[in-house]
Amino acid sequence: MTHIIWFRNNLRVTDNQAVREACNTEGTVIAVYCFDPRHYLETKFGFPKTGAFRAKFLMETVSDLQKNLAGLNIPLFIFRATPESIFIKLTEEFHIKSIHTQAEWTRDETIVSDAVKKVIPADIKWCEYYDQFLFQPADIPYDSFQKLPKVFTDFRKKCEKYAEVQETLPIPKKKHPSNLKLTTRSETKLPTLEKLNLTTPVFDKRTAFPFQGGEFTGKKRLQDYIWDTQNIATYKQTRNGLIGTAYSSKFSAWLANGSLSPRMIYWEVKKFERDVKKNQDTYWMIFELIWRDFFKYVSLKHGNSLFKLGGILDKPYDWGTSEKVKERWIKGETKYPFVNAHMKEIAATGWMSNRGRQNVASFWAKELKQDWRIGASYFESQLIDYDVHSNWGNWQYVSGVGNDPRDRKFNIEKQAENYDSNGDFRNLWLH
Repeated sequence: MTHIIWFRNNLRVTDNQAVREACNTEGTVIAVYCFDPRHYLETKFGFPKTGAFRAKFLMETVSDLQKNLAGLNIPLFIFRATPESIFIKLTEEFHIKSIHTQAEWTRDETIVSDAVKKVIPADIKWCEYYDQFLFQPADIPYDSFQKLPKVFTDFRKKCEKYAEVQETLPIPKKKHPSNLKLTTRSETKLPTLEKLNLTTPVFDKRTAFPFQGGEFTGKKRLQDYIWDTQNIATYKQTRNGLIGTAYSSKFSAWLANGSLSPRMIYWEVKKFERDVKKNQDTYWMIFELIWRDFFKYVSLKHGNSLFKLGGILDKPYDWGTSEKVKERWIKGETKYPFVNAHMKEIAATGWMSNRGRQNVASFWAKELKQDWRIGASYFESQLIDYDVHSNWGNWQYVSGVGNDPRDRKFNIEKQAENYDSNGDFRNLWLH
């Protein structure tokens, strides 16, 4: 009798309910991760769905996950194939009792989940867990996703008042060493970037994100940012920086593929507030985690409207789709040096500051008036910390078809003056 942990965007062993529940069962436990070829195809907007920077970070994460699972005597089988094709083979090879995985509900992820469910026998128990949230769906003060508010502030205030953050789950006990010997029954080799039709990215020393993927590195960054440097104590003051590793936490990349959980960060911040210092800066980290939750709930409420041209508002605009305008935006050849510097940064490193993202998105949608989904798709391809909910939700927000009640437009020149007054960031990327 075998129980499977199917890893998707929950690539950790700490605070992982799928891992914990599978380990608490009787019988053998194996883990599976699939590099789904569909994730590396070109989207209808002309970009690889997963670009080289994110793929490299993901491969580092999966490699680290394999080591961490081996420490629990659980083999991780790694495949470069569609999950549904793999689960057909696994059901032939093992007597599968249950499958444990993280719940997903957005369009592409649901297609894959449904495909797997169709090929597995009906008597296999399907167990899904909402481990990607700060506030669990069962704990938020709304009895229906359809009653979730449009405005973030309303959501935040009500959750802060009525919802509690659950404690993190510890790493489960090891399985018997014989469990690890199951590794010999299947492939456990990481693919190369070339096998994914990608080219290994060249490291750029100017990057503000020189980190590797994996739970180990994510925990190391958590330790460094909160405890070693205590940069958390000035987070709100420095989060809009543009150069170097010290500005902002950079937790988003590990959160995006689930090698850190939001609860892990939340409780470290709470411990810091208790033992060292509590101020508006420490609170602002929690504030940002709630923002992340909000966009996940927006996608739960609105479904595939997250990807529609009119957005969740179904709002008509006369969007452009100029290839020439797209090329100049991507290459950083617009009239604004502040935009150009950020576009060169993302192209060279797979990273861009939050301040940069808001500015280049506002310029693309509000000034160039181009189809916002093209910009969102480019970010999906390039960003190391791509998260389907935050990326598409934020692009809708900035483009006027989402949750921004004011439908604001950024003044690029004023933004450059406020956040790059000495021109250091522009000089770094434009000279």
